[in-house]
Amino acid sequence: MTIERQIDGKTLLITGGAGFIGSNFIHYLLRKYPGVRLINLDKLTYAGNLDNLKDVEGDARYEFVRGDIRDREVVRGLYERVQGVVHFAAETHVDRSILDAGEFVLTDVYGSFVLLDSLKAAPQVEFFLHVSTDEVYGSREDGFFKEDDPLHPSSPYSASKAGADRLAYAYHVTYGLPVIILRPSNNFGPYQYPEKFIPLFATHAIEGQPLPLYGKGTNVRDWLYVEDCCRAVEFLMGRGKIGEVYNIGAGNEVRNIDVAEKICDLLDKPRGLIKFVPDRLGHDRRYALDCTKVHALGWKPEAKFDQALASTVRWYRAHEAWWRKIKDRSPDFQAFYNTYYGNKK
Repeated sequence: MTIERQIDGKTLLITGGAGFIGSNFIHYLLRKYPGVRLINLDKLTYAGNLDNLKDVEGDARYEFVRGDIRDREVVRGLYERVQGVVHFAAETHVDRSILDAGEFVLTDVYGSFVLLDSLKAAPQVEFFLHVSTDEVYGSREDGFFKEDDPLHPSSPYSASKAGADRLAYAYHVTYGLPVIILRPSNNFGPYQYPEKFIPLFATHAIEGQPLPLYGKGTNVRDWLYVEDCCRAVEFLMGRGKIGEVYNIGAGNEVRNIDVAEKICDLLDKPRGLIKFVPDRLGHDRRYALDCTKVHALGWKPEAKFDQALASTVRWYRAHEAWWRKIKDRSPDFQAFYNTYYGNKK
């Protein structure tokens, strides 16, 4: 398939590249394109981890800049050097947004505003991929969300992402900026911060700790392996139509209780480790995406859920030093976990 916008030979700005999806995306692009150059702008908040990128630190095609997407001067200086932008940087954990929504608004909405507003002075930038989320739609009992369905976010996190999503679209309509919006479903895979569901349960199970499962565990998510998400982002950099929104899902609808049980089985741990805890406030019942639009362009997921989950669990088992550095020595992780789960016993 011919790529309409060439990637190789370009310099791209990746925001939030030290995070989970961002670091996987950097690895993916550097493997695929020998002539690409990447600038990673990351503030290194609690989930930004340069250990995710240790193996590319010496690559001449990769540059790390520690900075805030809300810093207009930093953003403008970097825009002068790039031909494309992929915007991953965001506060992303629903549980944290329930405890303190303010930082989500400042980073997800205002930070996106700075990136978009600064883009007006960078006409050489060919595309700005804004990575949103399926959670902007809210929950539904049956059927699938299409890109033109109304947004009904139900958590401070998803509301902040919806605000940024619509701001990105408005900057395309008003100023003609080359914005493309992606709404991926729940990602999983290597390098995911271990307070998120799958890495939390995998690492807890490895340690023999209880797995705190919300409610009755019947909430349903469409699980997208992170490499498939990276492939979708790269595909839409080349083939996505400016001004359009694309749902990115895998069709892997699985109940949380089933994911938890699969993790226990993969690690030969008793399912009795699963402990039900009071449900999260405003917990969405089900997310599900209609991905006909991106499928028609030629992208489809490749990973099979059970195989990808097994690979992910093996990664956490093989990289214990990576996650123990966070779980055992990060005051931020320990403070959040104790605050959030300590009162849900």
